[in-house]
Amino acid sequence: MNIGGDTLQSSSKNQAVNHHSAVKTNSSIDASGYTYVHEHLHIDLSGVKGSLDCRLNQYDLIVDELHHLYTLGVRNIVEMTNRYMGRNPAFMLNLMRDTRINIIASTGYYKQPFFPPRFNELSVQAIANDMIAEIEIGIDGTKLKAGIIAEIGSSLGQITEDEKKVFAAAARAHLATGCPISTHTTLSTMGREQLALLAGFGVPPEHIAIGHCDLRDNLDTIIPLLEAGAWVQFDTIGKNNYYPDSGRIAMLQKITQCGLLDRVMLSQDITRRSHLKHNGGNGFDYLLTVFVPMLLDAGFSQVQIDQMLRNNPARFFQHSP
Repeated sequence: MNIGGDTLQSSSKNQAVNHHSAVKTNSSIDASGYTYVHEHLHIDLSGVKGSLDCRLNQYDLIVDELHHLYTLGVRNIVEMTNRYMGRNPAFMLNLMRDTRINIIASTGYYKQPFFPPRFNELSVQAIANDMIAEIEIGIDGTKLKAGIIAEIGSSLGQITEDEKKVFAAAARAHLATGCPISTHTTLSTMGREQLALLAGFGVPPEHIAIGHCDLRDNLDTIIPLLEAGAWVQFDTIGKNNYYPDSGRIAMLQKITQCGLLDRVMLSQDITRRSHLKHNGGNGFDYLLTVFVPMLLDAGFSQVQIDQMLRNNPARFFQHSP
């Protein structure tokens, strides 16, 4: 296992891509297959978190896992890493070339501890302009364009003033481009407040996905979000140290009984080297090879599973640029 060591990108398949004509570079969804709506393929939070495990950049291991996902029917991955989280557009373009999986890149700012120096000097419009440029022109001089404003986040039990500024900028960027918004809630807190904030800035709920809603018993938040017309992500599947998958399934059963499954989307939020299968983790296929059989055993139909993994994400992105 190679959790600590960087995988060298010296082979021809790992060198920076110079020509991307055969690679999708926008937010289009391949609706023929499944979509993971909240993942990280290249992320580096090691500085803030003080652990090399939080630098996910092992190219060959990720390629192997994405090849397997493709055989399982996955065609799209929404990559939530934004500019101050260790985003790497060349890495993503290479992955698309080498795996045939469409990757939708993100623009935005994460949450308070991860904002850049002098963030408080940036105006709301300046932040929005950065997002708009990455959506319309490209990321870091590449042809890769952001297809979602994400993951914009809030702190545990609060939305700080700086975080509110990001939400305001995200709303302006959405209104200028039509790009959907996906959020980070810390331990499933502040989801309803996030929706209220974005709605107050003029963003229609159908363009908002509230993330990490499955880290605790959370139906008192989830049901009102869905009833308001927003999308909900069960996107930490397999992270049983936070909350058991059995609890996630129980909440999904209640949502189904309420007739609200048509705005639920699924993912795993892999962020660490130790999450990769080669390094002893669940791997990216856990959602399909472990959680989906659990859903079937709990009485969910294949139609309902396809709805959450294929149809709902396609609908969420259907109005994106």
